[in-house]
Amino acid sequence: MPTRALRTAASGMYAQQLNIEVISNNIANVSTTGFKKNKAEFQDLMYQEVVVNPLSSGTTGTNDASVNKIQIGNGVQPSSTSKIFKQGDVVQTMNQLDLAIHGEGFLQILKPDGTYVYTRDGSLKVNSEGKLITASGYKIEPEVTLDENTLSVTISRDGYIEVESTGGGSVSAGQIELVRFMNPAGLKALGDNLYAETDASGQPILGTPGSEGFGEMAQGFLESSNVDIVEEMIAMISAQRAYEMNSKTVKTVEEMMTMATNLKRS
Repeated sequence: MPTRALRTAASGMYAQQLNIEVISNNIANVSTTGFKKNKAEFQDLMYQEVVVNPLSSGTTGTNDASVNKIQIGNGVQPSSTSKIFKQGDVVQTMNQLDLAIHGEGFLQILKPDGTYVYTRDGSLKVNSEGKLITASGYKIEPEVTLDENTLSVTISRDGYIEVESTGGGSVSAGQIELVRFMNPAGLKALGDNLYAETDASGQPILGTPGSEGFGEMAQGFLESSNVDIVEEMIAMISAQRAYEMNSKTVKTVEEMMTMATNLKRS
């Protein structure tokens, strides 16, 4: 039936439209600190058995009805988008409060409503109370506090924080903890470089930097976006061509329907 072909082509056009939207978001965030690229995933729709030629039934010398049937698909549907948590390039900034996580793990962030969220963006700041906060103003957990006499901060690869004050000498200001998940691709992206726990991600697993299964901290560095602009441009061209072919399918079906309509006139 021509209408089936139209619906199938329309589903393909809609799928590629969503694919382009995902790709454009990746490209837009090519310079976003700690950003992880998204990938659109699709599934084929249910199939329908169609008789090939009812008039030829029984001419093959067999009673198997499936001989004269084929399966026709009904198009495609978007199933999900998944995050690709591949390590991004680590870029030196020389800022003593910039932290990059080299390996697995997230910083744990406490929101004002008491819920925890997670980030790979280590561009930390100090608020008016001396607390270490993210660029969005949320406190890291466990809480780290600096006082007004702080001259410099040194953060080791295993997350220990040493503070040098105006009075001389260094004192410990605590240790940064990391969180990892069994399935980080299942985390929910909230924007502001933040992720939230879901049933798909599993429960957070706490640990210290450098311990088994956790990455190390790199002070004075930031992790850049893991978006490869060349890969995204190629994916965009492929999606554009797929959209174009689906639109040509619509045009072809319309021409076939016009020819069928003109049979009666002729």
